[in-house]
Amino acid sequence: MANIKEIAKLAGVSVSTVSRVINEYPYVSPEKREAVKRAMEAANYERNINAVHLSRGKTNLIGVVVPSIRRPYYGMLVDGIADEAMKDNYKLVFIQTDYEVERELDALMMLKLKQIDGLIIGSRACEWEVVEEYAKYGPITVLEDGRGRNVSSIYFDHYGSFTRALTYLWDRGHQKIGYCLARKSSPNSLKRTAAYRDFLAARHQDYQPDYAFYDCALLEDGEWIMERILCMEDPPTALLVTSDQVAAGILAYCTEHGVQVPDELAIVGFDNQPIAKMLNMTTFEIPLEEIGRQLFCQIHEKNPAHMEIPLHLIERSTV
Repeated sequence: MANIKEIAKLAGVSVSTVSRVINEYPYVSPEKREAVKRAMEAANYERNINAVHLSRGKTNLIGVVVPSIRRPYYGMLVDGIADEAMKDNYKLVFIQTDYEVERELDALMMLKLKQIDGLIIGSRACEWEVVEEYAKYGPITVLEDGRGRNVSSIYFDHYGSFTRALTYLWDRGHQKIGYCLARKSSPNSLKRTAAYRDFLAARHQDYQPDYAFYDCALLEDGEWIMERILCMEDPPTALLVTSDQVAAGILAYCTEHGVQVPDELAIVGFDNQPIAKMLNMTTFEIPLEEIGRQLFCQIHEKNPAHMEIPLHLIERSTV
């Protein structure tokens, strides 16, 4: 394939003029621009996109780290990111980590090597110190409370919203409340667990470890959760579930096996996904698509920015 010098010779212009045409810079006369384009076509020239990126200092690519594409939570988040990216002529590079640190490090290394212009982390696996070390190579924004860090962030008050949900159930007569979390040791889960323990302590209630369910992320997890509950001598009368998908699986099992909701078991979910609306489930609304759009916008902030998203209770028929 012809190189840039040969294109310049064919077009009868300087190498710098060819470079300006290739990179779509102004200040090139229409005649010279047309001559360069004819020479490129005649020589079957294809520009080296990596070289173009290097010369411009940007790739128009944004990395997006998510643990799994199977979870609708992240699908809705990515929809919002993608909508905003299209408006600005950016493309997305997806890195699915399954919470493996090495995969997240690969994404961070892409930022260091200038293969992407910025990185959005939907759920973090690496320690904060590692993530912050890479922030000097380009903008990073996380879906987590990053205040005090040199990255941007969008976050929820997990402690406060969990306390609100527990209070809501308690005020409706439920003193035996169970809860379902995804990762037991994630920062968000730790805040929710702290809220749960503090809530019980304030009401002089004992913590029941059997009422805590972990690794709950998918629709089908509702089955084993309910099988455990039905084996208990003193089961919870309400469940606080941090995923509408899991809550829907629990509700489906109850319907199939004759467990009356909400009379025998009340259910509160989180997210307000379409499935929650279809099944008329009580849930806390998390505007994931709008959050995705805001995460993309934060990538272009000159300095780290932080935004708290309020969660709203949507009361339906499962409580």
